[in-house]
Amino acid sequence: MDRRCVITGIGAVTPVGNDAEEMWNSVKNGVNGIGYITKFDTSEFKVKIAGEVRNFDPLKYVEKKELKRNDAFAIYAIAAAQQAFDTSGLEDDKIDHERFGCMVGSGIGGFLTMETQIARVLEKGSGRISPLFVPMSIINMAAGNISIRFGAKGVCESVVTACASGTNNIGEAFRYIKHGYADICFAGGSEAAVTKTGVAGFTNMTALTACDDPETACKPFDKNRSGFVLSDGAGIVMLEELEHAKKRGARIYAEVVGYGTTGDAYHMTAPCEDGDGAARAMKLAMAEAGITPEDVDYINAHGTSTHANDSAETKAIKKALGEYAYKVPVSSTKSMTGHLLGAAGAVEAIICAKALEEGFIPPTINYSERDEECDLDYVPNVGRKADIKYALSNSLGFGGHNAVLCLKRWDGE
Repeated sequence: MDRRCVITGIGAVTPVGNDAEEMWNSVKNGVNGIGYITKFDTSEFKVKIAGEVRNFDPLKYVEKKELKRNDAFAIYAIAAAQQAFDTSGLEDDKIDHERFGCMVGSGIGGFLTMETQIARVLEKGSGRISPLFVPMSIINMAAGNISIRFGAKGVCESVVTACASGTNNIGEAFRYIKHGYADICFAGGSEAAVTKTGVAGFTNMTALTACDDPETACKPFDKNRSGFVLSDGAGIVMLEELEHAKKRGARIYAEVVGYGTTGDAYHMTAPCEDGDGAARAMKLAMAEAGITPEDVDYINAHGTSTHANDSAETKAIKKALGEYAYKVPVSSTKSMTGHLLGAAGAVEAIICAKALEEGFIPPTINYSERDEECDLDYVPNVGRKADIKYALSNSLGFGGHNAVLCLKRWDGE
């Protein structure tokens, strides 16, 4: 018999807040987290803005020596995991550690470590590269560090699907719990790609917006959108089997009831133009949840603010929901957070959980001019109160990776 899976802990490090509640209050109120890059000199760069993590004190979560042994993406993940553990109310001595899992991924991993260490070996020779180069760079080290820290001896994996990574990790962890392989599991994603190489690479593939006004740069679904804004951060949830959570009186933020994942089999970076892959993922998530399009009350869109993504995702939503798509509020919180790549889906799953819990739909800020290709209700500029029971969270990654979660409001039964 399939088991039910709920979210009992949430943690986030983002450009709009360094914990999940601060992040939620920011997106709820339309706070912009995008600004001018301060991590390096951008005078020679076309793109000068990003969603940086600001005012973050890593020493609240790790010892000083750990900062030198881990890339920023792993530090953000550890911090978000600690928050998720703390908010879950779990007690270490009451955990069956062999049924405690960790599924945390990243789109890129230790980008700054790769950038600095490769430059060092090319400039100064092989003897000068750090002995920690490899473990600091590899994507699975976020999950590895979390597992070590909390003694999670069950499944320990890192699903890597570019910008869908966070969602895929939560979805796969949900399945592990649903089918009986784990009782509790960290799940999510982390990213720290706002580096010289990261910004230059995405700029030269014309994915980033060239707009130099941080206040209006990211405008998903708007006719004048011109590219996404690169951001850093992490999102981690604690997933738990329902009876396990109820037995200890845990606070439940939301229930995970469906997950769909598909491939476009179309293009390295562009989404399938008719939205077919994303639509199929949404249909699969709804089918597993046992709901119809008429049951969907909110969609947190991938909504990157690129022309190709937003038009294709709009078509996908209409293909998945039919005419009912016009009645469903759809918002892109990337308009405030920017695009956290492999962490985006996890951050947005937390936003969906809070939206369900509080009955409030966050806005798409910077929306000013309607695009004929994007004709749904994008909750422009101001969020709204709403009675929402089911929400979909969409993530679409380079390589044609599509992942969708269906979350349900927790009503106590």
